[in-house]
Amino acid sequence: MKKMSLFVFGALVLASCNKEPKFNVKGTVADADGKMLYLESSGIEGVEAIDSVKLKGDGEFSFKQLRPESPEFYRLRVGDKVINFSVDSTETLDVKAKFADFSTGYAIEGSANCTKIKELTLMQIDLQKKVDALIKSAQQSKITNEVYEDSVSKMMDSYKNKVKIKYIFAAPNMTYAYFALFQKVNDYLIFDPMNSRDDIKCFQAVATSLTNAYPNAVRTKNLYNVVIKGLKNTRTAKSKIIQLPQEKISQAGLIDINLKDLNGVSRKLTDLKGKVVLLEFTIYNSKFSVAHNFALRDLYNKYSSRGFQIYQISLDEDEHFWKTASDKLPWICVRDEDGLASTYTSLYNVKKVPTFFLISRDNELKARDENIKNLEETIKKML
Repeated sequence: MKKMSLFVFGALVLASCNKEPKFNVKGTVADADGKMLYLESSGIEGVEAIDSVKLKGDGEFSFKQLRPESPEFYRLRVGDKVINFSVDSTETLDVKAKFADFSTGYAIEGSANCTKIKELTLMQIDLQKKVDALIKSAQQSKITNEVYEDSVSKMMDSYKNKVKIKYIFAAPNMTYAYFALFQKVNDYLIFDPMNSRDDIKCFQAVATSLTNAYPNAVRTKNLYNVVIKGLKNTRTAKSKIIQLPQEKISQAGLIDINLKDLNGVSRKLTDLKGKVVLLEFTIYNSKFSVAHNFALRDLYNKYSSRGFQIYQISLDEDEHFWKTASDKLPWICVRDEDGLASTYTSLYNVKKVPTFFLISRDNELKARDENIKNLEETIKKML
């Protein structure tokens, strides 16, 4: 009798577990016989594989997982080709794809959110191609660096305006609006909540909608943290009178700077005496940074052997992002942890970023950006 009771109890438990809400992603991937297809979760902390299958000749697959308590993001991956999708109340998604154009030519049924995510993905891919084409033109000297930077800036602004109107503000409660916030070009966020008040408004809109529907969700809390940090980082600094410490002023009248580089080594600006130095205050996590640093790299490659050096100060709040973004740059990269509230920005009267100065071989401050008509010609003359 006891054995029968235990059997019945076990069967009831199994039946209960099987009734837990699940989502199902199924479909076919043509021309992918023998290849591994992965189902991965795209969490805040990164991507994690949760299931996989080796595709056969017919390309059919089916994944079942517990449905998340709040909207979450997942992806299908074959090799380095990815399909992004979201799951909220949806139970079944049907995906049809071919291996050759897996990331762009797929069709997905069962979720309006996933259709919009595909639209955004294709738009981002097109934007990246256009930026890459401009980079190539600049590398081949078909366009000037000024034209390149201006063109990239206009492209980004146009893209953002379209996405704001059509995807974010039109439906901030949808998962595709959240997805749009974190799109990137060249590993830089298109929407920059750390440095743009306008972009923060986009994050606020989505955060407010998520709070109404999922107040305790991890993504909701994370989004609000981003908004709070962004508002703090972009607040207008109160004007203050600064007494210049005598030890910060070199004998030639140059205000010295002493900050740590990527390896934690203190780098003094005045130690570069004997070189022509471009001193710059910048933010790596911004839409202009990639284009601007490309222009600087061209100058550095041309003139570093003749005694030209760049001393670049990051005002980024995110230290990890700064380290990642500047790791491959050949010049001196340091960071001021005080960000836009830096004492050095006040000492050098920096009102915008990027702002740069030219310093002579004798450690004399010669000019700042708005007073330089042709940067390259000025550097050549100083060398």
